Amino acid sequence: MVHVLSSRTLLRPTDPERSRAFYGERLGLPVYREFGTGPERGTVYFLGGGFLEVSGRAEQPPAPGLQLWLQVADVTATHEELVARGVEIARPPVREPWGLIEMWIEDPDGVRIAVVEVPADHPLRYRP
Repeated sequence: MVHVLSSRTLLRPTDPERSRAFYGERLGLPVYREFGTGPERGTVYFLGGGFLEVSGRAEQPPAPGLQLWLQVADVTATHEELVARGVEIARPPVREPWGLIEMWIEDPDGVRIAVVEVPADHPLRYRP
């Protein structure tokens, strides 16, 4: 078995400055660390129990299957905050048939991001 000590998602955007502005300023993700210099420098953001590293540059947007799942305490409040910050909402919060409340946004390269609230009565919160 692999003993994982830490993990992060590596994102190589087509426009690193635009992506840093999106994740750092518009979403307001806190910075864990930065490294390197220049426009392709690396910025690592906290994502709850994981990290998102935005570094380097890609010629093409990430694969269309790449999606991020971000759990928040209150998706309605997050929706209001993101709208106020000018983030385009792909789909406002909806309670899904599986019980989660999900909102969808996209980063500047089209990476789909599910912003999710786990309601108090959802099985993910059940602790036997």
